[in-house]
Amino acid sequence: MNFFEVILGDGRWLYLWHGLEVTLVLTVLSLLIGVVIGLVLALMRTSSIQPFKSFKGTKFHRLHSWNPLAWLGKIYVDIIRGTPLLVQLLIMYYVVFGSYQFMPKILVAAIAFGINAGAYICEIIRGGIESIDKGQMEAARSLGLSRWQAMRLVILPQAFKHSLPALISEFIALLKETSVVGWIGLNDIMRGADNIRFQTATAFQSLFAAALMYLVLTAGFTRVMARVERKLRDSDG
Repeated sequence: MNFFEVILGDGRWLYLWHGLEVTLVLTVLSLLIGVVIGLVLALMRTSSIQPFKSFKGTKFHRLHSWNPLAWLGKIYVDIIRGTPLLVQLLIMYYVVFGSYQFMPKILVAAIAFGINAGAYICEIIRGGIESIDKGQMEAARSLGLSRWQAMRLVILPQAFKHSLPALISEFIALLKETSVVGWIGLNDIMRGADNIRFQTATAFQSLFAAALMYLVLTAGFTRVMARVERKLRDSDG
């Protein structure tokens, strides 16, 4: 059978169409969760909280510069980045939510992907924050802004602009990483391609169609975000 017979015959294209819907919804939910987690972690890792400053000069002097929020953020990032995404997904599905059969699979998957993406987004935003001249924070504080106000109104908007290319790359990576969600029974693009492969006993056509769909999605998203990035640069000029 040729490509069109394999994909379009007997309505098999619907497997890919429904898979596309699942992939897009899952990616958007994961992005929302990941951005929230990443932003919170980035703020934790760049915080200046040192609750044991008074220990300086005592026998516990090593604790005087310890920042518990930054430490917790680093532990989170190290654990998530040091373990495979598929393992995290399976732990989330079979262990964390194993007893909660009412939880929709797509929500469980979005939480797992969001937690994973949050670690990478954290490091991207943290790099953006640290790229801003420290004098801007000092200037904002001298104008009467609190540290949080200065961070929200002055530092973070610039940090996001600096981080945008890396964030785009992370978003594209997340879109492609959702292809493993078939392991918990979600019918995404790859699962749709597998269903076609099982029915037709052909591999190339269905896998090529899946690859083409991912390529179109990533290319379209890249062009849209490139236009957004260009408008942001023009607004700065």
